Amino acid sequence: MLTIILLSFLGAVLAIIIGTVWYMPFTPMGRVHMQYLGFDKLSKEEQDKKIEEAKPHMRKSYLGQTLLSFLTSFFVVLMMTKSLENGESFKMVTMYLVMTWACFMVPVIGSNLIWGNCDRAIVWKKFFYDIMSNLVTILVIVGVTSLFL
Repeated sequence: MLTIILLSFLGAVLAIIIGTVWYMPFTPMGRVHMQYLGFDKLSKEEQDKKIEEAKPHMRKSYLGQTLLSFLTSFFVVLMMTKSLENGESFKMVTMYLVMTWACFMVPVIGSNLIWGNCDRAIVWKKFFYDIMSNLVTILVIVGVTSLFL
């Protein structure tokens, strides 16, 4: 169980790194995310002000995101470890995790965008960028975990 927990922490760190790079302002995904947040409509001064206002809460935000990333990573690592221990092939375990993404994460992200306050001009881009971020994260965790099992 210690291995599962340690790999889950590693997966959480990887998830945060992937998310940080994925949504950087100079990437296509980051630009759409900035539009989603309304940053594209703000002046440079207003953007700087918003960033300064967010800084005191950043530690809590990252702590919350770390916990959420840990939960995702824990599920992936636990599912992989226990399935492989019970004789499932690596290919089949990976398919289980991809289907979990498709059947659970994709609908939740879609519902959030449908019922949220997302600009209809960017909703499809935001949807595909967000679901692909999750898929890439899961596959990276699968790949790294496979190195230790």
